[in-house]
Amino acid sequence: MAAVQKTSPTQLGVGTFSLTKNAEEYVLQALRSSRLSYGPFSRKFEREFAKRHECGYAVLVNSGTSALSVAIACLKEVGKWKDGDEVLVPSLTFVATSNVVLEHNLVPVFVDCDPKTYNIDPTKIEVKITERTRAIMPVHLFGLVADMDPVLAIAKKHDLRIVEDSCETMGVRYRGRMTGSFGDISCFSTYVAHLIVTGVGGLAVTKDPKYAEILRSLANHGRDSIYTNIDDDKDIDGSQFQEVIRRRFRFVRRGYSFRATEMEAALGVAQLEDLDAILAVRQKNAAMLMELLVPFQEWLQLPSFDPKIQEHAFMMFPIVIRQGAPFTKDELVLFLEKANVETRDMLPLINQPVYASMQIDPAAYPVATWVNTHGFYVGCHQGLSEENLRYMRDVFAEFFASIQ
Repeated sequence: MAAVQKTSPTQLGVGTFSLTKNAEEYVLQALRSSRLSYGPFSRKFEREFAKRHECGYAVLVNSGTSALSVAIACLKEVGKWKDGDEVLVPSLTFVATSNVVLEHNLVPVFVDCDPKTYNIDPTKIEVKITERTRAIMPVHLFGLVADMDPVLAIAKKHDLRIVEDSCETMGVRYRGRMTGSFGDISCFSTYVAHLIVTGVGGLAVTKDPKYAEILRSLANHGRDSIYTNIDDDKDIDGSQFQEVIRRRFRFVRRGYSFRATEMEAALGVAQLEDLDAILAVRQKNAAMLMELLVPFQEWLQLPSFDPKIQEHAFMMFPIVIRQGAPFTKDELVLFLEKANVETRDMLPLINQPVYASMQIDPAAYPVATWVNTHGFYVGCHQGLSEENLRYMRDVFAEFFASIQ
């Protein structure tokens, strides 16, 4: 195979972050205030994020994984789930989705994915439901909301809870409804290379005030909800003040230290202000990349979705090598990487070494198994220029020329 003739002067990564004037000023405001824990920026980020995603409440935590963890813990507590109860999880997702199920002594039951969208396949769900099934955890992968109508119908039919793992998707709609607005609790991530970037961070959102109260308690060591931050004993007096003082060091459940900082929240506020612009550029870049890669679609399956039904945030640009291709995924990925085009695997899960003891049969999940061995993604974020995308196309062209 021919060597790459040229390389990009800088790596074309799968994610980006740029410091805007507002972001810098907000972080400096937080630092100057000496308020580093939960404060005004955290409250504003939660309030505005919940509003954007058509929910009443958001709880800021230190990662999307932590958001998923408190969501499962909350529903397990309220629903009185028992250890060994089951949660349906896509067979293609980031490992955190199923890890949090195991963390709470529950059993992840895997469901194969759709061959075009890579999200959970609703037609494969009901056969996996047993008397111990308690919830479905649809994951909106790569920026695309899953096909939620049939998932919601199945959940209603079997009285199951919905935990939306929307860590890779925000600010977009499915049939007119916003991602994150479908679940009993929905979870987002603001980790590096995501859509809104705060370094680390995440949010659990809900429409249910009782869930919100429990989520906030769980993220704060299981504290009594009367006091979960240092402002909760301010601007009150009399018997109310006495009650807060009496209960503010009381813990009512086993919780976690999942709190985020004001600096991360300040970045989140600034990034949320720019979310529409971020999404617009990502969608424009993805459209251009699809057009540029059309000459190679004999061997490459490009992103597929119905824009009349789903919006795509394009957190990344997934590519799956078609059956019968005269090259391997490793060959193409290595060629791209040597040309300074960063790639990532498309979230292999069921073949992870950590799950070997579960004795998962790959043949039972043919789509996920194919994607595991033939899928990868590249970046299409707002930090990539038209010149970068054309360079990426040229690298693909050079690869295909080299195998002829």
